[in-house]
Amino acid sequence: MASKFLGTQINPDRFHKGQIPFFAILIGFSVLMILPILFIINHAFKPQSELFAYPPTFFVRNPTFDNFLELARIVSTSGIPFSRYVLNSIFVTVIGVGLAILFTALSAYGLAKLKFKGKKLLFEINTLSLMFVPIAVQIPRYIVVAQSGMIDTYFAHIFPLITMPVAMFLIKQFIDQIPNDFIEAARIDGASEMQIFFKVIMPMIAPAVATVGILAFQLIWNDTSTSTLFINDESLRTLAFFLQTLTSGIGNTIAGQGMAAAASLLMFLPNLVLFIILQSQVMSTMAHSGLK
Repeated sequence: MASKFLGTQINPDRFHKGQIPFFAILIGFSVLMILPILFIINHAFKPQSELFAYPPTFFVRNPTFDNFLELARIVSTSGIPFSRYVLNSIFVTVIGVGLAILFTALSAYGLAKLKFKGKKLLFEINTLSLMFVPIAVQIPRYIVVAQSGMIDTYFAHIFPLITMPVAMFLIKQFIDQIPNDFIEAARIDGASEMQIFFKVIMPMIAPAVATVGILAFQLIWNDTSTSTLFINDESLRTLAFFLQTLTSGIGNTIAGQGMAAAASLLMFLPNLVLFIILQSQVMSTMAHSGLK
């Protein structure tokens, strides 16, 4: 029997006037969430007169492609082809996301379902690492990368970013919800631990994997620190670094603002598209990651 509140269903099958307050609150929050996205889009199409108008305007009044055309003109004068930066970013992002998912899921499976000494301590260390901001580990990270011989290689873009404590925490909490009976049944059938991981666990944690993929993509695609700290060869640097230095290095800071707005939109769009495609998986992960 459906629950009742003031004579109406709490969660009716179709629209009911009692839902209006909830819709009002949700629509208000949705507007607040979408405002930054609208600002980035509008800002990229503003002419110079609107970029520096006072009082500033939120929506563009006279949209123009001048910012993108100027960005394309400056890019064409670069000594390194623009396509090289794009390919570098795509390569390190695809490899980095794949390795981040693999290593994160493997470690989460071990901490969630395998029995070994020190398991609890390792999980506590992972949780503790959530406290550290990236800048706090830049020096030890540089020492490790330099002594490993990864300076001026694609590995320098990838390996410093594939360890994601928050992603490991999410996947572990998701794997905790999987009944041990599935794993025991696979072991009885003669499956190895790796077979159990790839054929049993991975299909069941697809929402969590999608969420980690989004987090890893955002981290690696937008990263500029690896190109700054570990790369001296310009041909190995990424698109994010190139666009940042291109717009910030313009002598005329006023002209550079328009290109910076266009570059920000270009870097933001892949993140937005990926999230829209996988947002249902993200919602499922958030719903299950905190349950025990």
